[in-house]
Amino acid sequence: MEDCGGALILDARRAALLVAANTALAPFAIDAYLPAMPALAEAVGESIHHTELSISLFLLGFAFGQLTGGPASDRFGRRPVLLTGLVVFLLASLMITQVDSLVELLVLRFVQALGGGACVVNSAAIVRDCFSGREAAKVMSTMAMIMMLAPLAAPAVGSGLLYLADWWLIFVFLAVYAAFLLWLMGTRLPETRAPDAPSASPRQVLRNYVSVLCHREAMGYVLSVATTFAGMFAFITASPFLYMTHYGLSPAIYPVVFGANVVVMAGSNRLNIRLLRRRTPQQNMRLGMGVQLVVALSLILLVATGLDSPVSVVPLIMVFMGMVGLITPNAISSMLEHFSHMSATATALLGSIQFTCGALAGVIVSAFEIDSAWPMVLTMLFVSLAGNLALRVLAGHAGRSAAASQEGREEGA
Repeated sequence: MEDCGGALILDARRAALLVAANTALAPFAIDAYLPAMPALAEAVGESIHHTELSISLFLLGFAFGQLTGGPASDRFGRRPVLLTGLVVFLLASLMITQVDSLVELLVLRFVQALGGGACVVNSAAIVRDCFSGREAAKVMSTMAMIMMLAPLAAPAVGSGLLYLADWWLIFVFLAVYAAFLLWLMGTRLPETRAPDAPSASPRQVLRNYVSVLCHREAMGYVLSVATTFAGMFAFITASPFLYMTHYGLSPAIYPVVFGANVVVMAGSNRLNIRLLRRRTPQQNMRLGMGVQLVVALSLILLVATGLDSPVSVVPLIMVFMGMVGLITPNAISSMLEHFSHMSATATALLGSIQFTCGALAGVIVSAFEIDSAWPMVLTMLFVSLAGNLALRVLAGHAGRSAAASQEGREEGA
């Protein structure tokens, strides 16, 4: 058993299962309605490109939800903030089933995301309450691998619900999942925040945010995650149009092609756990970021030569998305090593920057209503370049020091 702030969680596997079930709320809310995007666009009387803005609004709401939910969690505890967020998410999901205009959809998706962000921000903080160092990175990788089942299943679930009824049934499903989480977290998750942990005033919260923003190494990790997330959501936002309209794939095939990305991501999370036995988290991050840059350049070359097609693009997208498993868990655990005293606040700032970058990438891709893959691939290339520079310039020295220490320990053994 692990002692988590005075409460007991049975083991790392149980901790990973609970936080993965909680964290899976976000990919379900984002990915389940992607196959229904054309039907939803028709229902609200807008183009698919305009309707895709609901993805970006969700990401922005998620960012604000984390920014406020993280400090509240550090002040009042993990459970109260998590359960309140789930209630907001549940109610907003039910209200979305009644929308008949794009404005209503965008507003309610933003509110839904506020609740989702407030509860999901607790996942990494709960792990940090109970674990540290490589153990935290391993638990986060296990959590991420379990969580990959959500985006793997979400488009297929959405496609099935669309076939059974219409797009509104997808949001009923999201409300039911939130209700399940309310029961699961309410009955199975203990409070992991230490009872004697100091609580910050609003002014101290602002100072805490500034301290993270001014920490050179930590911002290298934050920007690595944020740019990777932006590249991922450049694809996710473009994928309904690109795969179903531009390349002509059917709504039944779309979940299969989309889900293939998640299989690779789950495999890379498993690979990350194995590599951590002999490599540092920083080394794994640099490897993942480098591969993403090579893939982005390859996609540019394909589109420039007119050779882009599902056969050539899908495998490269799978590799790009797969590298998330080598980047995200290592970056989060490395960043939180510097802020164990305010893990939820630090996670909230990371999450808000991450989701804001994802939202901006989605807006950029949606803004160009052209029948081409150019907006997506150019965005992916730009964020890959930015992420590699951020990691190597801001956190490069720390990564080399960690690698040297690891080599010294191995030689000593």
